[in-house]
Formats: sequence, C-alpha cells, structure tokens
Amino acid sequence: MDLHNLNPRPARIHRRQFIRNSLAGLAACSLPPVFNASSYASVFNRAAGDLKIADIKRTTVKVPYRPAPQRAMDRELPHWRYSEIFEVTLQSGHVGFGETLLYYTWGVSQDSDVARVRGKNAADVMWDDELGAGLQMALFDAVARAADVPVHRLLGNQVADKTPLSWWNIDMATDDMLSECQEAYRQGYLAYKTKGRPWFDLWNQVETVVKKLPGKFKVDMDFNDTLLDAKRGIPILKELEQYPHIDIYETPIPQGDIAGNQAICKATRVSIAMHYGNPDPLVALRNDICDGFIIGGGASRLIKRGSVCEMADKPFWLQLVGTGITAAWSLHFGAVLSHATWPAVNCHQLYQHQLLKTPLRVKNGFAAIPSGPGLGYELDQEAIARYRVPKPAQRPDPPRLIETTWKDGRAMYTANTGSVNSMLKPGMVGKIPYYERGVQTRLLPNDGSARWKKLYQASRQGPVVYKP
Repeated sequence: MDLHNLNPRPARIHRRQFIRNSLAGLAACSLPPVFNASSYASVFNRAAGDLKIADIKRTTVKVPYRPAPQRAMDRELPHWRYSEIFEVTLQSGHVGFGETLLYYTWGVSQDSDVARVRGKNAADVMWDDELGAGLQMALFDAVARAADVPVHRLLGNQVADKTPLSWWNIDMATDDMLSECQEAYRQGYLAYKTKGRPWFDLWNQVETVVKKLPGKFKVDMDFNDTLLDAKRGIPILKELEQYPHIDIYETPIPQGDIAGNQAICKATRVSIAMHYGNPDPLVALRNDICDGFIIGGGASRLIKRGSVCEMADKPFWLQLVGTGITAAWSLHFGAVLSHATWPAVNCHQLYQHQLLKTPLRVKNGFAAIPSGPGLGYELDQEAIARYRVPKPAQRPDPPRLIETTWKDGRAMYTANTGSVNSMLKPGMVGKIPYYERGVQTRLLPNDGSARWKKLYQASRQGPVVYKP
C-alpha cells in the first residue's frame, strides 16, 4: 500500500474547494474537554491518590549515530546525540517514561518544572505543555499505565489503527542518500524526508535515487527557504516534479512570502507543506499558499492544531523528534488525529539504538498503533546505562570546518559560529552560491595545519568563497 494514497491527496483536492466563510470557526477551535485527576481516577477505578507523583528520575544519554547519518550530522548537528530521559513514578507504583532531545526539542524540561509537579496528581498537570517534552511524555505514560490503557485513550477517540512514518536524514552526499533510501525501503518505509540544499547537487541526488527505488517510494524535500523566491525556485521545482517519487516540498521559500507561495502552489503538482503558525493558519488558508502543514509541540498544542486541520480538511505530518521513545509517543497522536495522513517525522532512524526493548517496526509505510498500556513500549534500561553521560553545561559545539567545491574550481569554506544552523542561515538569505549541478560538500578534518586553522578562523565570520 502506498502511504501517500491512504487519503488520496486531500490537500490537492480541497485546496480550491475550501469554504472560506468557515475559517472564522478555526480561531475558536479549542481542546476537547479533558478529565481532571479525580475524574480520571473514577473512570479508571483508581483512588485519586494513586496518581500522585512520588518520584521523578532524570538521566542524560548520548546516543551514537549510525555511520551514514553520522557523516552528515557531524557536519551540522553533532549535538542531536544528547537526550534526557524522564522516569515518573506514581504513588500506585506505576512508572512512565519520556525523553527530551536536549538541543532541539520544542520544550526542554527545567529543574523548576520538575519541582512544580512533585507530589501533584499526574492527571492534573500532564496537559501543561510548559512542562517540556520529556516530563509531559512521562506523565502521560504513567497515568495511562495506572489506568491500564494506551496513551491514545487519554488523547481522544481512536480513528486509525496504524499511522504513516517517514525516514529522515539531513542533507548528505549522494551515495549516502541512496544507501539510506535503500535501507529505509528494506525496513518497510515508503517515504524519505531530507533537505534540499545549494551545497549539494540536488539533481544528481534525486536522479540517482529514483533509478534504484520503485515509484511508490516517495521523497519529500525540505528547502528551509533556500530557494529564496518563486522566480528562481519554480524552475527547479518543476524539474524535480518530473519524477513520480517527489511528493512533498516543505518551505521552498520564506513562508511569509504570500504571493511567491501562491505562485509555487499554482506551478507545481507536488504538495507544499508549511510549518503551522507562520504565517497565521487563517492567513495561509485564505490565501491558498500550502496544501498541508507540519505540526509539532506539546500534547495540548498538537490536539488543538490537529483539530484545526480537520476543520480545514488539510493533511499534516507530525514532527516530534527524538529516539524511538519520541517515535512511540507520536504514534498515539496518529491514532486520534484524523488528518495526520502525511508521514510523521521522528528522526529516530539516525541512531544506533531506539532506547526501547522492542524496536518500533514499519510495514508498507505504516507503524501499528500500540494497544498495550501507556506508550506500549518498554524502556531499555541496559541501553540507558550504556549511553549515560553527565549533562553538558551548554550545547556542545566542536570546531567544524566545512568545504564546498564546484566543478569550475571554486571552493567555499563554512565554520560553526556558536549558533545552530551556521551553514543554513547564510543559505536562507542568499549569501552563498545558488543551486548548481556538480557541487559537493564535506566536513574537512582538522589536520593540525596552519591552513586549516586560517580557513577556520576566516570562515567563522561567514562563508568564504575562493575562485580559481
């Protein structure tokens, strides 16, 4: 089964059919009623005191990347290795777990958040997104285990027994991208999401992959604004859309460029995805600038935004990033959100271990919704002990020098600057050469030479391009 045809392009069908006078109702959309601690206890035949938080344990782990992702992630995102694992013990003895990807997740749980919920009823506080990813996840897991129900029973009515998942990688060399797509297909995935970047040969990447994989295997590409504007971007998008594998473009140009995004939507058959909230979803819908959304964040936000997408009849993919723990969490939202029909992005494929006793499996593009208590998976304590490290005092940012070369002999050097996406940010505003064929990029190892040091220091001020 082709996961992209589970709901056959609802966005493309309904983009022109959306009834604009119904948009006013979107703004009023709110969370469905939720139980308080006492009513949860009553419904699930437990004393309210059983749901009281007795203990919270936190463990930092550094999970190694798999070889191909490591070559790419070491270039730009080496800090994604670090996760904080939460284990919440209730008065009943039930233990729930969750994780925070420390240097990316939408919300990092602070010491003050932990102190604020100690001794409270878990059901009373678990909907509070301000608690951060790992703590909120663990609270839901613990309450669901105490109730002997899967997490999705606490979120809403189940509408699906399986949900589509995508394999994710950051931009990488063509050979690595091909091997990752082949591995994804071997493991049952039918969607691969990656980055479109001007420092790689986009055409060679796509042309190589499509020759080796069937048409039902879809490639979704996130440009993060780097096509800059519709005039320059549309010819590239039109070239790529000739391949049936190309299915979704994410943020080709800045999302606030209303006219430009309208032009792109009209020009390409490929669905356009935008991050929910930029611009305001009412603006996006009224102006017809995307086919669907990317939704992330805490439980309350996910349910609210998923409800808006249902009212607007717009598909979306869930973007909840981490190891297998976060991937398991996302499955429960896929169970209750009717329009989560685009493949969810969890990025757990990056890692050598999912941190679960039983790894999450995908078949024909879908993962089954867990039916067991809580998240439906168990934490692998041996793996947690093996990867345990002290929590870094700040985001690790090792020195990195990146070399980009073109066939005409030009070379560009980029270095980490102390901020995340130090290579991407210049590309988002057109401060590096635009998309061309024949371009390659690699992490340039520090050989201790004066040349390396000189290039590194110069490129920390911004990309440096040398012409032959």
